[in-house]
Amino acid sequence: MNLETSYAQFGARPPVTKPIPEFLIEVGEEGIRKLIDEHYESIKTSEIAHLFPMNEQDLQKAKKHAADFFIQICGGPDYFNQSRGAPQMVGRHARFRIDAKAREVWLELYKPLLEKLKEEGVTETSLQSFWNYLNVFSLWMVNTQG
Repeated sequence: MNLETSYAQFGARPPVTKPIPEFLIEVGEEGIRKLIDEHYESIKTSEIAHLFPMNEQDLQKAKKHAADFFIQICGGPDYFNQSRGAPQMVGRHARFRIDAKAREVWLELYKPLLEKLKEEGVTETSLQSFWNYLNVFSLWMVNTQG
């Protein structure tokens, strides 16, 4: 599995390919919710914690929204659209100052979680497709230089 981070010029928005449907089939909705929960828990003690809700109630809502988004992106039910409307993630993240370093940290925190899923039997092909999505999708969220 190649979990290398891609880089692009500030403001670049390369084409994004959604994860293959097998990722959702192998991990399941509850598995994606667990993945997002563990990712957010790791964020709480990271240098990007300030970009995420500080109080537990708001953090739990953010986890739910993120999991709903990823389930939908991976081919599952449109939970995100039902509860929040069209994703429009660039606009939703515009109020946060996300620079390339914050993106790197966000991605790095996924790596051990994806390795853990591999150990649990999720195929490299599925994991690679999810990583490839995260890697490019996250470039779109960078909205602050330096």
